[in-house]
Amino acid sequence: MALRMWASSTANTLGLSCVSKALPFPAFSLSRCFSTVLDGLKYASSHEWVKHEGSVATIGVTDHAQHHLGDVVFAELPEEGAGVTSGKAFASVESVKATSDVNSPISGEIVEVNSKVLETPGLINSSPYEDGWMIKVKPSNPAELESLMDPKAYTKFCEEEDAH
Repeated sequence: MALRMWASSTANTLGLSCVSKALPFPAFSLSRCFSTVLDGLKYASSHEWVKHEGSVATIGVTDHAQHHLGDVVFAELPEEGAGVTSGKAFASVESVKATSDVNSPISGEIVEVNSKVLETPGLINSSPYEDGWMIKVKPSNPAELESLMDPKAYTKFCEEEDAH
């Protein structure tokens, strides 16, 4: 029994979890240690991503952040037409662990809000870069995008942050 408790504690610390009990062998996930970081996106140190396409930028919470949040059970998003400011909170998400603010990596006007996230907040966990996006913004200062991290820099940032 003590060995099982030690193994469970160690697995939790390392972010390991069994993903299938139906298989004749254990299949493990190293999700906490190896979060998904996508090419073509920019990343903020507060763990939001931005995808800039034409005159609109889509913003959401990174895979790394959603792993640390745990299961998201509620999301509060702003109204379309509202303004957002770089580095300031525009939304909040409530998980089984805590309530957290979501900061905007850029400034601008919200042109679309993802109502699917309001109805199904778990999309932030299951699909942070696709179905779980939060808002679309018309940037007021596109130069702010240049101050954000590319995928390689964000991966290194997360590794260093998790090491502490």
